[in-house]
Amino acid sequence: IMPRSKEIQEQMRTEVIEIYQSGKGYKAISKALGLQRTTVRAIIHKWQKHGTVVNLPRSGRPTKITPRAQRRLIREVTKDPRTTSKELQASLASIKVSVHDSTIRKRLGKNGLHGRFPRRKPLLSKKNIRARLNFAKKHLNDCQDFWENTLWTDETKVELFGRQMSRYIWRKRNTAFQKKNIIPTVKYGGGSVMVWGCFAASGPGRLAVIDGTMNSTVYQKILKENVRPSVCQLKLKRSWVLQQDNDPKHTSKSTSEWLKKNKMKTLEWPSQSPDLNPIEMLWHDLKKAVQARKPSKKAELQQFYKDEWAKIPPECCKRLIASYRKRLIAVIAAKGGPTSY
Repeated sequence: IMPRSKEIQEQMRTEVIEIYQSGKGYKAISKALGLQRTTVRAIIHKWQKHGTVVNLPRSGRPTKITPRAQRRLIREVTKDPRTTSKELQASLASIKVSVHDSTIRKRLGKNGLHGRFPRRKPLLSKKNIRARLNFAKKHLNDCQDFWENTLWTDETKVELFGRQMSRYIWRKRNTAFQKKNIIPTVKYGGGSVMVWGCFAASGPGRLAVIDGTMNSTVYQKILKENVRPSVCQLKLKRSWVLQQDNDPKHTSKSTSEWLKKNKMKTLEWPSQSPDLNPIEMLWHDLKKAVQARKPSKKAELQQFYKDEWAKIPPECCKRLIASYRKRLIAVIAAKGGPTSY
């Protein structure tokens, strides 16, 4: 059995180079010295690159993570991105590889897997996915005038204090919205203040602070007091359409009858689709602006919301609607799944 390349004596390596310089090829050298052809090639390549066949000093301490252990790490975080570095450390210990958890994080980083907070997206059923895809395809080629004459509405609920914590996940770039890399959320998971708002391409409409429990009766009262004044304020055409999500308060029998009685045409909407409603972008910016003012009590929180909502520039609203088709394209590209919006 021939020794491996690292065990070959320096004299034999020198002989390999001498025969190579005499014009012989890899096959002839291999046969003459009884070495593997791959060994001969490695010796010659080293000589060509470094000008020597002597073992060179190492650049640093050899890694404790073997190729096998690295493959195990990548396999485990690919299968379950929520696996922690401590859990990975224990997994390697089971195959007699003892390393610090920071070493594991560094090695994963070198392989393009970085710790990131998972994005929160609504939990989508097959029915939801199918409805989202159908909506996007149906409206993909609608004229811009249709979207500009849509009154976008929504409610949002926030806490005065507090912020939900989240675990890291391991993922590669451009994989943030894959199903395994997001945390499904359910709307209205708690809070202290709830507001209803609307906007159109021409600017923000009215904002209403909701006191007490939100039900169909309260919702109808909000629509009665705020929708038509907003339509007039925003100068929407007679063909305007009301957008609302499929919250039970919005789709109840009494609300449906109220909308019909008041001749308000609604946009058919796929459930679990906040990414298709551009008002979510306004909510995001609004919350940041309000939190920057550091409200300390509920009354301040309500007033700050009204103040900051009134400050939203019409140009911002116009840009959101001008790019609406891109949202539909993103849903189609995701085959009805979560998007980056």
